[in-house]
Amino acid sequence: MKILYCGDVVGRSGRDAVTEYLPVLKKKLSVDFTIVNGENAASGFGITEKICAGFYESGADCIALGNHSFDQKEIMPYMAEDQKLVRPLNYPEGTPGRGAVAFRARNGKSILVIQVLGRVFMEPMDDPFSAIDKILSTARLGSKYDCILVDIHAEATSEKMAIGQYCDGRVSAVVGSHQHIPTADAQILPGGTGYQTDAGMCGDYDSVIGMQKDEPIQRFTRKISAGRFTPALGPGTLCAIYIETDDKTGKTTRIEPVRMGGRLQEYIPA
Repeated sequence: MKILYCGDVVGRSGRDAVTEYLPVLKKKLSVDFTIVNGENAASGFGITEKICAGFYESGADCIALGNHSFDQKEIMPYMAEDQKLVRPLNYPEGTPGRGAVAFRARNGKSILVIQVLGRVFMEPMDDPFSAIDKILSTARLGSKYDCILVDIHAEATSEKMAIGQYCDGRVSAVVGSHQHIPTADAQILPGGTGYQTDAGMCGDYDSVIGMQKDEPIQRFTRKISAGRFTPALGPGTLCAIYIETDDKTGKTTRIEPVRMGGRLQEYIPA
């Protein structure tokens, strides 16, 4: 199976990058299943029903969220209806939406998408490790599902790497999101699980992690807030991860970064 995971979409620049580049990448790479992280898509904070529709029209099969899942209050009733929207699994019981969702890919294979939130340097949440264990106790890779992908949305790289190693051999891939900077550690772990600490973002990299520069710099240098964080509006780069899995085992056979458009050096797997 060929999977494309697009990192956090930040504001209009990120949305425009997805609209322009995702259809091209899907065709060029013959992608079977596409995930877009949309938790920063609505002015940098959360997502709306309209934006979800735009991502699906551009070719997303699944939209993952994160710690800003519910920043746009209108998303709450929609969350219960959209079967392709995945919010963190380890939110408290009773939270609207789903943290693990099964799909059928274009090649007919079954794929389970799981998302968890990290707890280091972030708001307290339920334990992501035990949340994953609970799902994997019945969701078996290679039998019930042809592919299982875990999105670890976290601040600390150590926590992301720990999740990757913890899941090694039990899932197809563990992909990090939230930090908005693509890491250079794409690898296949000893047990056959593909891993990258952070996919990066889809957005304007002439910024501070996707936001216009003045306000973040003001807060760092003066410890004073002068206003809201606002997404940068320059040309966006689409950053993603491309994964190929073995149809028999579900393990990763290839994992590479993807960068297209904007300021970063382009890289598209051959």
